[in-house]
Amino acid sequence: METQYYQRPEGTLSYSDYGGSGELVLMLPGIAALRSEYRFLAPELSKAGYRAVTADLRGQGESSVPWKSYDVPAVGGDILDLIDHLGGNPAHLIGTSFAAAPSVWAAVERPESIRSLTLIGASVRDGEASPVMKAMIWFMLNNPWRVRTWIMYYRTIYPARKPADFEDYLKQLEQNLQQPGRFSSAAAMGTTPRLPCTERLSRVKTPTLVVMGTKDPDFPDPVGEAKYIADRTSGRLELIEAAGHYPQTEMPEIATPLVLDFLTRQA
Repeated sequence: METQYYQRPEGTLSYSDYGGSGELVLMLPGIAALRSEYRFLAPELSKAGYRAVTADLRGQGESSVPWKSYDVPAVGGDILDLIDHLGGNPAHLIGTSFAAAPSVWAAVERPESIRSLTLIGASVRDGEASPVMKAMIWFMLNNPWRVRTWIMYYRTIYPARKPADFEDYLKQLEQNLQQPGRFSSAAAMGTTPRLPCTERLSRVKTPTLVVMGTKDPDFPDPVGEAKYIADRTSGRLELIEAAGHYPQTEMPEIATPLVLDFLTRQA
């Protein structure tokens, strides 16, 4: 898809518009990932009539680097400004992993701009990683071969199966993370506190869908974490059996209908 850009005061955000004349669905990937993480979901949303847009987080993908801050409110501000730029108020937000946190922040900060929230493999609070995972994260962020280590780790978060284009995606991701400042921005985002999101979870009034793979290695208890988020947001919970951290890519034939059904119910 063609890359488009939106200029913010500190830098430039990159995005792709898959077309569609209906309600805006803005999709945001996890850290150290590319917006093409949604390459299976976005075209189906467009076919269903939604205006499907995927965007890179600040410092990631084709967005500019560096930025002064990579915290939850800063990225939440990016989201709200991008919605305004796209003329999509109110928009449906889909956030994976870290991107779920600023999505929640934005939904509480300006609820009139967010029609619904879909939180996938959501990282919305601190301290939920197991000791082994914490050690792995520290090593991945601090060793001299951190990009290569991240790519090795990335292979493990698709426990059931990998898409046919997985190796091509990994090659693109590795090349991107090797660019100056990319991995540092991902590390800053990965270690920023989730508290600005956590304290807002129970204040979410926007219809919310929580999607979690039951084998998501990012959480010691992925099912329990998903139930916690759904309970705090009064959201709908959908567990995808045996899927990992990116069920919309690992099992699109299951995740896509769930998302479409949820969006349809918001009409």
